[in-house]
Formats: sequence, structure tokens, C-alpha cells
Amino acid sequence: MERGTQEPGSASSGRVRKRAKTYQAHRERQRRKILDAAAKQFDESGIDRVTMAEITTASGVQPSTMYQYFSSKDDIVWAIVGELMQEQTENATEAIKDAPHSLARIGALLEMMASDLSEHPDKVRFMAQFDAMYARDWPVERLLSLESQMHPDPFRFFSELIREGIADGSLRTDLDPDLTMHAVINAVIGAQRRLASLDSKVEKEYGKRVDELLRESIRVLLLGLCNPQVAPEVEIEKSRNRKRSL
Repeated sequence: MERGTQEPGSASSGRVRKRAKTYQAHRERQRRKILDAAAKQFDESGIDRVTMAEITTASGVQPSTMYQYFSSKDDIVWAIVGELMQEQTENATEAIKDAPHSLARIGALLEMMASDLSEHPDKVRFMAQFDAMYARDWPVERLLSLESQMHPDPFRFFSELIREGIADGSLRTDLDPDLTMHAVINAVIGAQRRLASLDSKVEKEYGKRVDELLRESIRVLLLGLCNPQVAPEVEIEKSRNRKRSL
């Protein structure tokens, strides 16, 4: 071997890999600082009112560093949305894996949304703000592209969920596979994000916690979906009580 050359796996190449790994970890920490600071600012002041300069100051990075990661506030918003969608996709996969039939899978998905409202209201409030900005400022293609990264065909997944439920007898036979789950998911998302945005005002107005109101909405929706022949109301109520006791 010629002088100065290094075998693969030598001490020198090991140091190079270690430096690369350390640098990558540093970049991830910097990115995380920016996103966490931005999320806190957005929740406290509203996305529209927060500036890049304020995010930079709150994150503790230099302006030149900030623009190595994100070119605009929009990019930060979409990065947070992407992380939340990825988290929800993973949680949904875990939530439905042991469900015995389609009605139970739908119930598990909706219960996950109720849990998000109880445990992570700041994230739900962020998505409520995002909805308003998405409707006003961004093309649908950008969201569809992001959704396709989480699931290759989320619309087909919803359609198949209804078809499977009709086939296994847990759902009504008159449901529309290409429409029903979209309607249900949008109804629950709308309620979830409105309740999160109003927060304590809901309890003062109605005398009920936000999670109680959302779970009752979910229970009613599930009763509307279920096949009356199998009388699942008792099972829905049992599942509801089980979740509350956890």
C-alpha cells in the first residue's frame, strides 16, 4: 500500500465519520431549537404576529444561522406541520393495530384526536392557526404533497376503512366509502380545533371540559356509523369508559 493511503475502516476514516455524525447532531439540535422556539412564540402570540427576528432571538441562534435552516417563517410553519403530521401518522398506526373490526379502528383514531386535545392542546391550537393560514395563503398542492409523504394514498385508506366495516358487519350498509370518513374526520377536526382555540372559555360557557365535549361528539358520530344489527352502543360506552380510566 502506498504511503499516505488509508484502508477502509482505518482510524482516519473513523474520525471522519465521527466528525460527520457530530456535525449532523449539532445541526439537528440547532434546528430543534428553532422549531421549539417558533412553536412557543406561535402559541403565545399567534403565527401572524410573530416575526423571523423574534423567532431568531427566542431560539438563541444568530440570524446568519437561522437562514441556513429556514428561508422564511412559512418554511418554519410547514416544518412544524410536517412533524405533527408524522407524529399523528405513527400514533394512528399504533392505535388501530389491535382493533378487532373497522368500527373499533375508527373509534381508536377518533379517540387519539380526543387525547391530543387533552394532552397537547398547544399542538391542536397550532393546527387551528395553520388551517386559517392554509385557507388564505397556500395552495392545496403543498398540503397534498406533504400528506403523500406520510401515507402514499390516505384517501384510499379512509375509503377502505368504510368498505371493510360494511363487509365485517360493524358499520351501516348505507355508508358511502368515498365520502363518509372524510366527513367524519373533518367534523372531529373542526370540533377539536375550535375547542382547543377557545380553551377555558368552553368550560365557563358550557360547564364541561373540552375533552368531555369532544368525546361526546365522537360517541354520537360512532353511533351514527355503526350497524344497528350488532348493537355496538354498549361496546362504544365500554371503550369510552376504559379510555377515561387510563
